[in-house]
Amino acid sequence: MTFAHRTLPPETLSALIDATASINASLDLREVLGQIARSAAAVMRAEASSVLLLDPRRRKLMFMAAVGDRSDILIGEEFDADLGIAGKVAASGVPQLVEDVTGNKSFFAGIDAKCSFHTRGLIAAPMVHDDEVVGVIEVLNRLDDGNFTHQELDLLQLFANLCAIGCRNAQTHETLKKDYHGLRETLKKPDSIIGDSASYRQVIELCNRVAGSNATVLLLGETGTGKEVTARRIHNQSPRAERPFIAINCAALPETLLESELFGHEKGAFTGAVSEKLGRFELADGGTLFLDEIGDISASTQVKLLRVLQEREIVRVGGTTTIACDVRIIAATNRDLPAAIKDGSFREDLYYRINVFPIQLPPLRERREDIPPFVEHFVSISARELGVSEPVLSEPATVLLTSYRWPGNIRELQNVVERAVLLADGGEILPLHLPHDIVGDEPDGMATKSESGLTGYEKALIVKALKESGWNQTKAAETLGMSRDNLRYRVKKYGITKPA
Repeated sequence: MTFAHRTLPPETLSALIDATASINASLDLREVLGQIARSAAAVMRAEASSVLLLDPRRRKLMFMAAVGDRSDILIGEEFDADLGIAGKVAASGVPQLVEDVTGNKSFFAGIDAKCSFHTRGLIAAPMVHDDEVVGVIEVLNRLDDGNFTHQELDLLQLFANLCAIGCRNAQTHETLKKDYHGLRETLKKPDSIIGDSASYRQVIELCNRVAGSNATVLLLGETGTGKEVTARRIHNQSPRAERPFIAINCAALPETLLESELFGHEKGAFTGAVSEKLGRFELADGGTLFLDEIGDISASTQVKLLRVLQEREIVRVGGTTTIACDVRIIAATNRDLPAAIKDGSFREDLYYRINVFPIQLPPLRERREDIPPFVEHFVSISARELGVSEPVLSEPATVLLTSYRWPGNIRELQNVVERAVLLADGGEILPLHLPHDIVGDEPDGMATKSESGLTGYEKALIVKALKESGWNQTKAAETLGMSRDNLRYRVKKYGITKPA
């Protein structure tokens, strides 16, 4: 610095102190940047000024605030970080004075053309914090039509260094706020991996294999097979485990709301947008975004999502600012996406973008040995949440739950157990506490009162399965999850015969 603060005119020193106080009075990044632009023009007695922030991940400089005629047009405009006078300043960390821009090859006249503004001369200084360039302040055209001086360039650099502190504080506050919301979403549901069946062990093996990479994962399977829990497992085993895990059900929201949830929106972007909203991509930055039921999103949202996956950057609804997003994608669907591609409801290019590492989740009926531990887990959770004593599961109820086909899979099982816990009221969960679809009607061949409860219900289930399969023992055995020889043994044991 070529001069000390004592050489500054009193009015300039006063303006500098007031500007610094105003800039550091807020932690809202946009408000801080706007105040920097206004203060720069006032302190330097210039026609216009602008503040550009450096995005180191994308290597871009972006106009974030500006003062002057039609300066609002600049907001959101960006260019490569090594271009123009501002790029030269950002790359070198050295302020620049240009008395006549027409003779400077680095000056980009397109910015003037966009704003219908005529730049004569300018000074630009880097905002440096902890030896790192945060951004650049540009000041254009002295009000008295004269040229900027080197003393004014030094003053702008002093001002820029003071502004860098306020700017970095606001950036840090914004990052912490985003991380808070992202991690709060992450903590809503625990990772509850249950089951040791052969089919699910294969799923876990694939999850462990892909977890350490950044590969996009597509989870396939029927509704209720535990796709979100599996996605959390992948996240928790990955290098991103300490960052947010954000989930969104794409089928649960209409198109306009889904885009707002995914990409965020600016204040006033549409009716009801009373404030700025961070999207799920921003909240998941550095972590994992789980897109559940991705097969149900609209064609226009598919186009926007494809662009985000390709470019790794978003623009909020109603906004112009490009925001970089370092997000690992895990998608899930219960739809047949190749069939959806054929009928035109799903984009083929998006399918190939998400189908990098597919994992097929088995339905609950193909992992019956996992049903008892699931039931035990859900009984414990339900009793705690309902505020009742934990009931005991009877043997007949266990047989019924294990033998049922569970078209709604794990989600249906959880709902059934919660209802049974409430009805049992701390006692024993009996068949009468289970839905009719599981217990069924009393079929021909129901056990007599002299038979034990477990034997009677097993016999009833076998008769029920035989009737539903047209007395085809192979199909009935498959329904019951046992071998055909095992079924034959029980048919003979219980004396079950086909009605005439």
